[in-house]
Amino acid sequence: MPEGPEIRRAADRLAKAIVGNMLAAAWFAFPDLKRYESALVGKRVEAITPHGKALLTRFEGGLTMYSHNQLYGVWKVVAAGARPETNRSLRVALDGARKSILLYSASDVSIWPSDQIAEHPFLQRLGPDVLNLSLTPEVVAARLLEKPFAKRQLAVLLLDQHFLAGMGNYLRSEVLFESRLDPMLRPIDLSAEELVRLSSALLAIPRSSYETRGIRPTKGMRAEYLDVTPQGFRMRVFGRAGEPCERCAEMIVRREVAGRRLYLCPSCQNVRSVADNAD
Repeated sequence: MPEGPEIRRAADRLAKAIVGNMLAAAWFAFPDLKRYESALVGKRVEAITPHGKALLTRFEGGLTMYSHNQLYGVWKVVAAGARPETNRSLRVALDGARKSILLYSASDVSIWPSDQIAEHPFLQRLGPDVLNLSLTPEVVAARLLEKPFAKRQLAVLLLDQHFLAGMGNYLRSEVLFESRLDPMLRPIDLSAEELVRLSSALLAIPRSSYETRGIRPTKGMRAEYLDVTPQGFRMRVFGRAGEPCERCAEMIVRREVAGRRLYLCPSCQNVRSVADNAD
C-alpha cells in the first residue's frame, strides 16, 4: 500500500494536472455516486489534498470527494478524455480541458458536503499527518507517552494511523533503524534521549522520502541513485535482508511483525533476539 509520501506526491501530480480547471465531465463506477456526475460538470476542482493515505478532492460548489487507494488503487493523469487500455477497472474519471485524472481499482470512494468531510469515519480515526509541517518533534514525543500509545510495541504502534497518519511499512523500518531502537520496545521503555531520536526520525524520514524520493537522476549519475538524489532518501534497511549494515557491517535481517515485513540491524538497534528470515 502506498504510504504518506507516495500519496502526497500523487496529490501534487493530480493537482498540477487539474486544480483550477472546470470539469467537462465526471464519471463514477459506483451507482450511489452517479447522481453527482451532472452536478459536477462546469465546477472547478479547487484542491486535491492528502490526509494520511486518503485523498480529498474539493470541488467548487461545496462538495468533496474522499478516496483511498487501499492496496491496489492507482491514479493516472492522461490527456483530456483519454481512456488508456488496461486490465484495471476504472472507478473515477474527472475530465478537465487539457487533462483527465483517472482512478483505477479502488473501491473506497465517497462524496461529502465539504463542510462535513471531517466527519468521515476514516478521517475521524486518523492522528496528525507526519507530513504536516506544523507538527513538531515535541508534539510527537508527548503523543508517544499518551495513554493509548505508551505501552504498545513500537513495531505495531508505528503502523497505527490513529497514532500518526501516513506512516507505513517501509517508513517503520527506516525510522526504527535511524533511531537505533529495538522494534519490540514500547515508548514507556525509552530514555529521554531515545524519545528525542524517535520523535525526530518519525518526522524527518517521511519528509525526506516525500521531498527527494522519485526525483530522476541527472545524466551520468550512478545506478545506485536511480530515483533519488545523492543527498536524498534511500532505503537503508528495508528490503535489504542479508546485506551488510552501512553503519556496522552486521547483516540486516527480516522479521514478520504485525503481519508485515520488518527489516533491522540487530547490532545497531540492540535487538536481543532475532530470527533471520529469507527475503
